Amino acid sequence: MLNETQKRITRYGSAREALADKIRYVRDWPEEGVLFEDLTPVLADADAFQVVVDELSDACRRLGAEMIGGLDARGFLLGSAVAYNLGLGILAIRKKGKLPPPVVTEEYSLEYGAAALEIPADGQDVHGVKVVLVDDVLATGGTLVAARRLIEHAGGQVVGNVVVLEVPELGGRDRLSDLPLVVINE
Repeated sequence: MLNETQKRITRYGSAREALADKIRYVRDWPEEGVLFEDLTPVLADADAFQVVVDELSDACRRLGAEMIGGLDARGFLLGSAVAYNLGLGILAIRKKGKLPPPVVTEEYSLEYGAAALEIPADGQDVHGVKVVLVDDVLATGGTLVAARRLIEHAGGQVVGNVVVLEVPELGGRDRLSDLPLVVINE
């Protein structure tokens, strides 16, 4: 699916086709029994990257995005391109300790410990802004849930989640069931 902002034709008819052609599969990484889907080759190929960004952009537009929230770190790459494509701003949602103070912080649990996300407390106002969260992969959903709480704590409204890939057996979709979820590789 190509959108009206596209400036050139790619060799791919859809993001799904590009992902099937370009994803690199790495067995037993980062741990035994895991099949890691590496998006790096997708991002490095101009045609594949363009069609993926176009479909992410279409989804964010349909969800009514006024700002894009890109999750650290691949969500920055994808979210920035989407925001540019749509003429919107990008809110970089960082891992704890990467931003200078003052920050707004949201801690959350992982299957192997705890983590935290942060956004700047000054210099940008998300109060009342409709934010669509963009990330590369939906796994357990913990990071997207924490990002939503962070945006809401800062006064913004998360209106949807848009990701490239999903690991369905980890159940992340269930944790996000009260908001629209778009997985472009479905």
